[in-house]
Amino acid sequence: MTTAARHCARCGAALPGPPPVRCGACDYALYVNPRPTGSVIIQDQNHFLVLKRAREPSAGRWDLPGGFCDGWEHPADAAVREVREELGVEVRLGQFAGMYIGTYHFQDELLPVLDAFWLATITAGEIALDPAEASEFTWADLDDPPPLAFPTQDAALRDLGLRRSSRRLVT
Repeated sequence: MTTAARHCARCGAALPGPPPVRCGACDYALYVNPRPTGSVIIQDQNHFLVLKRAREPSAGRWDLPGGFCDGWEHPADAAVREVREELGVEVRLGQFAGMYIGTYHFQDELLPVLDAFWLATITAGEIALDPAEASEFTWADLDDPPPLAFPTQDAALRDLGLRRSSRRLVT
């Protein structure tokens, strides 16, 4: 559902206000729910893989592999599919790294997203970027990550760093 809906998606009647709202003509309830995503943090020792985004929003910024879920697709399945599409490799998902509410600018709207992250390792293939998705990749330092394309990605890496630091203190 668009955040700017002014007409009912079911009957087309004018809505009394922006979502969340109930249509006065057919009683259909319209909500703006976050769009789920699945992303990965591919680790290699103290480094993680980042891609330089080739498209808006945030073109030219570093990004984690991942993207939006299709229809009834589970975010973990979306993460694996997106890695295959963006990098041309297969991954094995590891520990769930976290879930964060964020925003995504699309078609002149700021949409809510629910970003889910997993740790992952490459299990097959050589990285071959889809140029529509990314222009380059590099291995960034987990202890000094570059600013990423979306705040939820920065939060996931920050939280991962905190977990890594607390493990170092315990050992």
